[in-house]
Amino acid sequence: MNVETKNASDAKNASETNDISDANDAPAALDAESAPAAPGAKGAKSSIDAECAPAAPDANDASFYLTTPIYYVNGEPHLGTAYTTIAADALARAMRMADRDVWMLTGLDEHGQKVAQKAEEAGVSPQEWVDSIAPKFKQAWEELNISYDDFIRTTEERHTRGVQQFFQTLYDNGYIYKSNYEGFYCLPDETFFTDEALAEFAEQAAAGATQGRPATDEDGKKLCPDCGRPLSYVQEENLFFKLSSFEEKLLAYYEANPKFIQPEIRRNEVLSFVRGGLKDLSVSRTTFDWGVPIPFAPGHVSYVWVDALINYITAVGYGDSSLLAQENFAKRWPVQVHFVGKDIIRFHCVIWPAMLMAAGLEPPKQVFAHGFLLTKGEKMSKSRGNALSPAELCEVFSVDGYRYYFLTDVQFGADGSISLERMAQVYNADLANSWGNLCSRAFNMTNKYFDGLVPELSSEVAAALTEEMGNPLQEIAASLYKRYYASIEALDYSGAMAAVQELVAAANLYVENSAPWALAKSAQLERLSFVMYNILETIRIAAVFFAPVMPNTSAEVWRRLGLDSSLMYADAKKTTCWGGLPAGNRVEVGDPLFPRKELSLI
Repeated sequence: MNVETKNASDAKNASETNDISDANDAPAALDAESAPAAPGAKGAKSSIDAECAPAAPDANDASFYLTTPIYYVNGEPHLGTAYTTIAADALARAMRMADRDVWMLTGLDEHGQKVAQKAEEAGVSPQEWVDSIAPKFKQAWEELNISYDDFIRTTEERHTRGVQQFFQTLYDNGYIYKSNYEGFYCLPDETFFTDEALAEFAEQAAAGATQGRPATDEDGKKLCPDCGRPLSYVQEENLFFKLSSFEEKLLAYYEANPKFIQPEIRRNEVLSFVRGGLKDLSVSRTTFDWGVPIPFAPGHVSYVWVDALINYITAVGYGDSSLLAQENFAKRWPVQVHFVGKDIIRFHCVIWPAMLMAAGLEPPKQVFAHGFLLTKGEKMSKSRGNALSPAELCEVFSVDGYRYYFLTDVQFGADGSISLERMAQVYNADLANSWGNLCSRAFNMTNKYFDGLVPELSSEVAAALTEEMGNPLQEIAASLYKRYYASIEALDYSGAMAAVQELVAAANLYVENSAPWALAKSAQLERLSFVMYNILETIRIAAVFFAPVMPNTSAEVWRRLGLDSSLMYADAKKTTCWGGLPAGNRVEVGDPLFPRKELSLI
């Protein structure tokens, strides 16, 4: 992708230079000695009410364990895999800000027939093949500022040990038996399909309900309902899991835990599927050996999807007999939320909880299945060859611009169409013209009127001016924590960011209505200090709430305000209380945070 980047001064002129456009004749600066004191200094801090008191976490919920799927090593990371990972990262960061003991897991699914085939084509061993792919994912997550706590690979010894123990437990509990499998298999997606599933897909295709994807090719060969590639017919001896024994148990669990499957539309899909009856599931393969060997069944390796699911427990200590590992597993499991795409919901909401029940373990607390990112109406995936590199878009819109777009413009949980045109529109409207412009105007005016220092104001004068002029920004900020976390806990990132943007919009309006340039021109120094402090304090608070989605920019905003950005994640309820910006801090103007983007130049 060719990108023509405008220089900083041009970009600033385009979007962030209207800070004092109506006051060219205003005084260049106020004498430092004549500048009054600001709220938050010299005992002038606004009182902290009950809303600002940090709440102690429930002892039973102190741990907050969340996971992404472990991604299959069939190529480099793309927008689809990045989407899930960014969403999980935003939740992890928000929960850390809420003083939760967060543990975020991601990783790679490195076994399976497809990996063995790819390695053979490349003339290397399967282990050498996956070793060449793993660094690409780690690099991508580093570039996207993903704050994971653990990165597991299913070829690690800790995982192999746990998988073997899990299989042994299922076998000892009477839920594993040996039989022959005969049916269709999709190698690219490593997925078995029953005759009933293929018949249902054929009916949908005939009715035009599969977005133009046929059920068979020109030669009559059956095609995969997910990726559209030809299916293989497989006949082999397998181990089977007694999934059929868990139909009623699963339905009872869904009933007792209505938030287990989210969003609600996915819950309805799973309920319908389970009520239709469950069949026993093949959980091993014998036609290749690139997988975890099953101790009690020589020649069998774990089916790749079962192997992959078990990572969620092996990563937090399952299968490790050490006291430390057992304590960690007891602390972290069950997981608070699994992030998955809607195409793998049956694995996570049917097979996985059933297997955990069979092993005597608690099911997850929640599985959230988001929708697909669509380009030209098709799901974005590596198998379909329409996936883009996150690095390409980050080069244009910045990492934070990229993260913001995908977590705001697409309602998390639903399918969403994406395009460069829409990305540019959202970036310019929300980030360049609104948030970035507010910061630029405020920092420039602070530099011009107060020699770059946060203004000071006595508590008495601040109280009097609040009574006289009002402080709508403080009022909005006071209710933001509850609104924000209500959205975050529902995984409504769009709602959370919209709440912050309301504060930003109010601050931009406040600038216009308060007209600091006019106050400066008429030497109303106390009022000017009051207004400017309120604007800067609003920016400080907004940056905290933006941080889970745009961590780089929020850290930079705090740095420009003379603050330690590492403190943003300490305790958001306390950190976002009004009056936390110290008077006298040096404020840096800097380059535009979000230079405008012209679509014609992208």
